[in-house]
Amino acid sequence: MATRKRAAKPNVSAEELMHYYKEMLLIRRFEEKAGQLYGMGLIGGFCHLYIGQEAVVVGLEAVAEEGDNRITTYRDHGHMLACGMDPKGVMAELTGREGGYSKGKGGSMHMFSKEKRFYGGHGIVGANVPIGAGLALADQYLGNDRVTFTYFGDGAANQGQVYETYNMAELWDLPIIFVIENNQYAMGTSVKRATKGMTLRQRGEAFGIPGEEVDGMDVLAVKEAGQRAVENCRAGKGPYLLEVMTYRYRGHSMSDPAKYRTREEVQKMRDERDPIEHVRTMLLEGKHASEEDLKAIDKEVKDRVNDSAEFAKESPEPAVEELWTDIYAAELPQGEAI
Repeated sequence: MATRKRAAKPNVSAEELMHYYKEMLLIRRFEEKAGQLYGMGLIGGFCHLYIGQEAVVVGLEAVAEEGDNRITTYRDHGHMLACGMDPKGVMAELTGREGGYSKGKGGSMHMFSKEKRFYGGHGIVGANVPIGAGLALADQYLGNDRVTFTYFGDGAANQGQVYETYNMAELWDLPIIFVIENNQYAMGTSVKRATKGMTLRQRGEAFGIPGEEVDGMDVLAVKEAGQRAVENCRAGKGPYLLEVMTYRYRGHSMSDPAKYRTREEVQKMRDERDPIEHVRTMLLEGKHASEEDLKAIDKEVKDRVNDSAEFAKESPEPAVEELWTDIYAAELPQGEAI
């Protein structure tokens, strides 16, 4: 088994390190607020929180360029925030309000941003993976040097359509990065009980896809691995696979009490491996920030999240007439091309 690569020394500037800290903290505080609103009955349906996994998407967004695509599963709020989507629009969508990214009709698992090239949020396990290959194929056809980040979990990694996509992506040298966010549990089942044989990363090797296992609790390690992945894709060498070893602190969704693991296991990870605390320690020990500086940042982030919650509460619910919009594509005049 490949060893996880952890960045021993930050090969980044103090400004970059602070940026990663702020981005991860925004995701953490946003998800905590979303959990509160769900408990108050303001968020309906499913709600899958990203708490604990923040370093994965922040590290990979650090190597993304303008025009790159990203697509993921239903644990998607962190991905939206990391690619620059407005927290107000995300929270409004979570609460089913008109001001949301999908006009309040998509909810937690189905919101998109064409501007940020965020293509979901998909509720069907593994279904986003072939769509990601389609995005990569379009960019390859256009010859625009773009890369598609396709995220999915360790549970989805057992889906047949994932392997069909591996085969096609390698066969056609698609510029796609497969990111397995291995958070150790597929719903309530430990990956050790659900997956036999080779590691999830090694399964890609069967199709000729290079890849590596990465420490997903270290944003710098993720960034370094992400850089290797994008360089591979932009050089026209085809797909790359990252198995990013991470951990979610909450249950699979808000309805999951997570009784399949001990409190001690979760607390040990929080105490010893928390991705935000890891960067916080580097900022303090490197004298790039003081305790007072970090407290001020936390307040600033909390204020921003609270503003997003207030915006969501004040935004009206969609009109009844919206039931009939955004269902079918408008008919084009005869002879006009799309």
